[in-house]
Formats: sequence, structure tokens, C-alpha cells
Amino acid sequence: MDLKVLELSEQEIVRRQNMQALRDMGIEPYPAAEYPVTAWSTDIVKDFVDLPIIGKDEEGNDVREAATPENSPVVSIAGRIMSKRIMGKAAFAEIQDSKGRIQVYVTRDALDGPTPNPSPIREGNGESLASNQAPLPNRGGAGEGASLSYQAFKKLLDLGDFIGVKGYVFRTKTGEISVHVMEMTVLSKSLKPLPIVKTDNEGNVYDSFDDPELRYRQRYVDLVVNAGVKETFLKRATIIRTMRRILDEAGYTEVDTPILQNIPGGATARPFMTHFNALNQDMYMRIATELYLKRLIVGGFEGVYEMGKNFRNEGMDKTHNPEFTCMELYVSYKDLNWGMGFTERMLEQICTAVNGKPEVEIDGKVISFKAPFRRLPILDAIKEKTGYDLYPMNEDEIREVAKKLNIEVDETMGKGKLIDEIFGETCEGTFIQPTFITDYPVEMSPLTKMHRSKPGLTERFELMVNGKELANAYSELNDPIDQEERFIEQMRLSEKGDDEAMIIDQDFLRALQYGMPPTFGIGIGIDRLVMLLTGKFQIGEVMLFPQMKPEKRIPKDKPEAFVALGFKEEIVPILYKCGYNLVSDLAGQNAQKVQQQIGEVIKKYKLDMEKPSVAELEKSLTPLTPSPKGEGE
Repeated sequence: MDLKVLELSEQEIVRRQNMQALRDMGIEPYPAAEYPVTAWSTDIVKDFVDLPIIGKDEEGNDVREAATPENSPVVSIAGRIMSKRIMGKAAFAEIQDSKGRIQVYVTRDALDGPTPNPSPIREGNGESLASNQAPLPNRGGAGEGASLSYQAFKKLLDLGDFIGVKGYVFRTKTGEISVHVMEMTVLSKSLKPLPIVKTDNEGNVYDSFDDPELRYRQRYVDLVVNAGVKETFLKRATIIRTMRRILDEAGYTEVDTPILQNIPGGATARPFMTHFNALNQDMYMRIATELYLKRLIVGGFEGVYEMGKNFRNEGMDKTHNPEFTCMELYVSYKDLNWGMGFTERMLEQICTAVNGKPEVEIDGKVISFKAPFRRLPILDAIKEKTGYDLYPMNEDEIREVAKKLNIEVDETMGKGKLIDEIFGETCEGTFIQPTFITDYPVEMSPLTKMHRSKPGLTERFELMVNGKELANAYSELNDPIDQEERFIEQMRLSEKGDDEAMIIDQDFLRALQYGMPPTFGIGIGIDRLVMLLTGKFQIGEVMLFPQMKPEKRIPKDKPEAFVALGFKEEIVPILYKCGYNLVSDLAGQNAQKVQQQIGEVIKKYKLDMEKPSVAELEKSLTPLTPSPKGEGE
């Protein structure tokens, strides 16, 4: 006896029964053969042409030629059943394919035909479920490709099932473009019911599937039932495709570099660690692609880029995910000024490709990616927002400024970290329009070339849009001696307790010693770019499967714990169904009540078994029964 049925809802049980009924009819609910799709919902509607007018009716309205397979487009579509309306010998259903939804019109005459079936398979009420129509050619197994009968469609297909439909296109009396079904094929049976999101005539939504945690955890359901979710990820694909096209057309080479690394370099961040068994060595998941891409510039590539995942073992919030997608680009013989121009032109093209114009509206604000963007040195930005001029200050003086601004700091923070905290708390969120923040202090930029005319500063920019960093770029440091000194300074910060400081990468230093040409480098956060261009405020909205906390599960004692008390093993799943997941849940329970609960489950699920007697249950429950007060004293 399969007691897994106890884990199912009533709807799930009915769907499994319908699946078996289809198999009993010789129809495979999960066929292996290809289904030839010739059209898609939105294209059918877009390309529809009304038939000619042949006269007027009594009220003077135009009468058009009746649609038939001979004078109308015949199409084969496939998708998921999202609604059904049965009206006796005819029915309407809505099919959702990869592009949208379309109505199909199903009639008994069209599916069953006039010829009676000589040996129908009958349901309990005597109605024939077998098709009278000749099946489509069998392309792989028993029942594969067979056209469904009307009664099977009516009684055995559920919302969420995938079907293939062949029919001709027509316009209904109410004006809706639909497909008149000639043949129907089951393509996949849905065993779990979809959430049914309802919208009334006034646009009010009921029973919506809108809990963020549930949506992100079950993205497959979210994509099916919530309009607009799929569009977000199609836009994401457009953003990546457009960026890749721009970089390829510029002559730059896309490459792949290691994700598992000996040293987590290229950024200041806390890495994830893992262990490489074959080498018996701890490894890090990359926090950036920078150092490997620069090695390729040393090797003679003029321009290289990589789009891939980076991993940073840090917090999660609405704009941060520990696993994120980044594009990094390095181009020989270019500098920061060239890079700002290239970046703003690229983002303008991407925004236009996604939204049809170089602007996007976010929370009532219109953000323009029309080049050129504003340029503003970081210390000027801090002075503009706070009134403090940090140019002449040392580390201790800047720490005091941070405290006056009520910014939480500690002794492990160096000058660069302190400036970063002040900018992040007082300035970053105020830049709504795209703005290049430039001229970062050397302490904040260990991989960046010194500024050509401003001592103590570097040739670096961060692009701020809508209050968040979108890109980080440098005129790359190519002096190996200067680079080694900065790595050593980073190690000093690490010794002070900064767990995000960089580790010295001796192989990278060796590569620089062979000579790296002047190089521009940039990293763009793809997830944040998608958020901007789609108007989303949570990073989880633009990642198909964002990181989630483990799903909460109800704790259960193993069956052996119940068997040890004298319960039969086959009764344990029923006890779980009654809510007794732990042995302790049975403490103090009345044997007659437990027997009644077990009996109700056996009856509801039509299980072929006897419920235990009250005496048997009392014997099993006795060790769990609290002793009367004073007993044994």
C-alpha cells in the first residue's frame, strides 16, 4: 500500500487519478515525441486578417464569410491551460505559451466526429472518454500523439496541463481572436494545482501569488501566474545581449577565467572558502575577475571582457546578493577619460534597446542615460554634501569628522575605508542622475594608477545612478613596484583586523614585471543595471533564483521512535497526517480520540487497512501518559 497519498491534497489526488485514467485510455500523459508548433499566441493575434464581408444582417451589421479550415490559417500551438469554461457540447479554454495567451474553442463534434467508437472506454457514469477521431500518427510509444476526445478534455484535463492544439483561427462573436480546435494532444500532466490569480472588471486582484519569499523560492510558479515577471527577465537578456554586441563590435574578446582561485584578488571583499580534495588545498570562490583579465592584457590581448558570477561572503539586503553577475572589461592603451565616454555611450545604447528611449522612470523619477554624464571628484562631493574638506586631513582627522557626522567607525579602518564610509553615508544616495564620481584617494584604490596631476589621488571613477554604485573603473596600475607596495599596505590593514583587505598575489606581480601596457578597466554590476532599467527595487526581482534561507520544514520523529512504543509501522504516516509529528505530541492524548482521527484518515483516503483498537492504542500511549501526582513518591 502506497501511503504517500497521505502527503497529497485532494486536488493532487484527483489529478493523479486523471493521469491514470488517460493511461487507461491508451493516452500517454508525458509523450516523448516532438510536437510541431507552427505559431505563437501573440503572432496569431498580430497577423490576423478578418474574412471578407459578404452582406448585412437584419440590423444592418456587416456579415463576414464563415471561418473554415479552408479559408482561414490553420495553426498548431502548444502551451499550458490557464482557464476552462465548459458549456455543454462546447467549451472555451485559455492557453498560455511562451509569448502570451490565446483563447481556444473546443466542440464535441470537432474532436469526436460523427463516427461512433466501436469499443469506448467508459467512466463510472457511463460516458465515453475515448476519441472517435482517428489518432495522429504514433511517433514513439503507446498512446503518443493520440488526439483527445471532448469528454477527456472536459473531465481529465486540469488547469496547468500542457496541451498541443491544431485548429483554424477565427474571430468570435464577441470579437476575440481564437483558435477553433480540430485536434488536441496531451503533452504534460500537471500534478500540482497552480495558484489561481483572479482579476475583476475593475482591475482588482484576488488570491495573488505575491509573497516575495514564496515567489523567489518557487520562481517557476511566479513566472507562470504573475504577469510581467517573465518580461523582466526577457529585458535582462536584452541588456546582456546588447552589452555583449557592443563589446564584440568594438573588437574585444570574451574570455573565461577561473572561479576557484588560490588567492581571492581583484577587490576588497570577504570570500567564500571551499576545499579542493584532489590537491588537499583550501580554495576561494572568486570575488572578481580582474587579476586574471589583466594577465591576458600582459599576454597580448588588446581588449578582453568577461560576464560571469562573482561571490562575496557578505550580507544580503534588497540591493546585495552574495552571488551576483558582473561584467569586467580591460582595454590596452586607454585611460579613464576614454573609459567614461565609452561607458556612457554603451549605457545609452543599452537603455534604448530595452526601453525604446534613453530614459527610464523609477518611482516617479525620470533617469536619463543620455550622454554625457556629470563628472565630480569624490572629495568635492563630500565637501558639497557635508561642508567638510577632507583634502588636507590625515587618518585621525578624518576619523573625527566621521564621528561628528554620527558615522560608526572603529580603529581597524584606514584612511580609505573612512572616506568610503563618509561618502556612502552622506553622498551616495543623493546622486539620482548618472554621475561619475572621480579622483579617489590612493588608500581606497590599491589597484589604480596614481593621478597624473593630483598627488595622493588616483585615476578611478565609480558611476552612481539612483543613489547606488553601478560601475567601478580605473586607469589600471601597471607599475609592479608600486603595486607590490600597495599590496603590502593592504596586508597591514588585514593584520589590523580588516577581513576585506587584499592578499598579495605574487603571480600577478610576476606578470606585471613582464610589462603591462597602459590599460583602462571597468566592472559593471549586471543585476543593478537590470534593476535600474526595469524599475525594480529588490535585487531578487531581477535574479531568477536569488539566494534564500533554507526552507523551513516541520520536524518529525523517525518511524522507529513510534514503532518502539508499539505502533505498527504502517500507522506512522497516518499519525503524521493527524498532526502527531513527534512522539511527544501524543503525550496525554486520549486513545479513543486518536483512534477516531486515524479512522477518519483511513476513510477519507480509502486506505485498505484496519484502524488499531482502543486497547492497542492505550498500550502504546501508556509510556507517554504523565504519572498521577504523588505516584512513586
